[in-house]
Order: sequence, then structure tokens, then C-alpha cells
Amino acid sequence: MRTTLIGVVTSDRNSKTRRVDVERLHQHSKYKKIVRGRTVCYVHDENNDSKIGDTIEITECRPRSKSKRWELVRIVKSVSDVASQLKREDQVTDGELNAADIEEQIDASGNNENAVQDAGAEEPSVEESK
Repeated sequence: MRTTLIGVVTSDRNSKTRRVDVERLHQHSKYKKIVRGRTVCYVHDENNDSKIGDTIEITECRPRSKSKRWELVRIVKSVSDVASQLKREDQVTDGELNAADIEEQIDASGNNENAVQDAGAEEPSVEESK
């Protein structure tokens, strides 16, 4: 049975090779304190799918080179997905997106027409004084 681990890509400089840090917690043998440890694995990524910061699942394989003993199974969480989601949330909370922008995005995706009301973005009414 092959071991599978989940770690974070820390380097993607080499073609088809990724450096992955697998974090773990263990108890110190003498002081009995819980300490963090990390294992560095070099992973074979045939299609160069993963990027720095991605969380990936890896499994043991035959030795492919002097240090490469693991291969990519799947990308658990992509950094680009997370970054785009965080950017969108920041824009909504900062008020950079107005009702028209939200409506355009919703219409483009083909969702509900009443999305402006659902998003909570309302046009402020301005009264003119005479």
C-alpha cells in the first residue's frame, strides 16, 4: 500500500518537478512538548499543473531521480481560486463594486435577475435642495 500525503508547493522552478512541504505535529521525545515538523518531498508533476502555494495530494512512487520519490495525485486547493475569491470579497466589502457591476456579473453568468437586491447593494437616493 502506497503512502499518500497532503502538502503545500513551495517551489516550481524545475520543469515537471515540485518541492512540497508536508507539515506535521509530533511530541518531543525528551521534553514531551508538541513541536512542528516538516518533511520536504520532491514530486513529479507530469503536466506542470501545480503552482507555488497550491495544496496538493501526493503518493509514493518508484524513484524517478536521485531525490524524486513522489508523484502528484490531485490539486486539493489552488491558490488562484482562493486569491480571486478573496479579491472579490475585498471589493464588495470596500464598496468598490456598485450595483451595476454586480448586475453585469450576474447577467453574464446567467443567474437571478434580482441579484442587486440579493447582494445588498442599493443606489443611494440623492435629494436636491431648492
